[in-house]
Amino acid sequence: MAAVAQRLFWRRNLTNKLALLLSGFAALIGLAFLVWICWTTLSKGVTALSPMLFTQMTPPPGEEGGGLLNAIAGSMMICVLAVLIATPIGIAAGTFLAEYAKLRWVAESIRFLNDILLSAPSIVMGLFVYTFVLHFVKPQEQFSGLSGAVALALIVLPVIVRTTDEMLRLVPAQMREAALSLGIPQWKVTTQVLYRAAMSGILTGILLGLARISGETAPLLFTAFNNQYWNANLAKPMANLPVTVYQFAMSPFDRWNQLAWAGAFLITMFVLLTSLLARFLLLRNKISHD
Repeated sequence: MAAVAQRLFWRRNLTNKLALLLSGFAALIGLAFLVWICWTTLSKGVTALSPMLFTQMTPPPGEEGGGLLNAIAGSMMICVLAVLIATPIGIAAGTFLAEYAKLRWVAESIRFLNDILLSAPSIVMGLFVYTFVLHFVKPQEQFSGLSGAVALALIVLPVIVRTTDEMLRLVPAQMREAALSLGIPQWKVTTQVLYRAAMSGILTGILLGLARISGETAPLLFTAFNNQYWNANLAKPMANLPVTVYQFAMSPFDRWNQLAWAGAFLITMFVLLTSLLARFLLLRNKISHD
């Protein structure tokens, strides 16, 4: 028996070390490609930065100069509107799952469907808005910034639902019981006690959703499309950074290629800073709970 146990121990130890070796090797390969991509984007993007990048519109084909002002402003308007659309709906849905879904099978079914939406390809969201949502692209036969915001909101929504649900369920039950024992209505317990306790985590989910949609190109190709000129009307085609980078990177013009690298650099830095802020809020929330 001792010999069998010893052989079993050595076999498991060898299997564990082999698995760790292969996992570490795979992680190194992934990190090498990640560093390569980031270095290429940063090195070429930094050289393309200039003051006129933030003060001039996208140039016509073949012309020198120009910037990305209209694309940057359009992306900001579309992304902010998408977050404003998705945030109240997502928080309300997450609150329902965590606090009011009494039937367990109903809550689990909704969570399952939300997880499916969480991993759905972004192009599917763009096609859905393009084809089926009334008063938008195909029914009106016109692209618009509003339709782009709706498509991006569908991407942000499951992120906020999942985060709100998880953060509210992490709030200790004693806080609910203490507030309810004082005769406070359930809606006040939720809005004035639970939301305050889970606010950092909910904000983290919103920021992560914003970081995810900031570089999405496929949904905007079917909805907002693009615009070479300045446009603040959400009912019309609107310039945005991801589609501009896509179009300029595919062009044969050197100036457009430079602007594409600059746009890619701006998107990368925005995603990085937003993710760091989200991690900071999540860490602070974890420390406060501990």
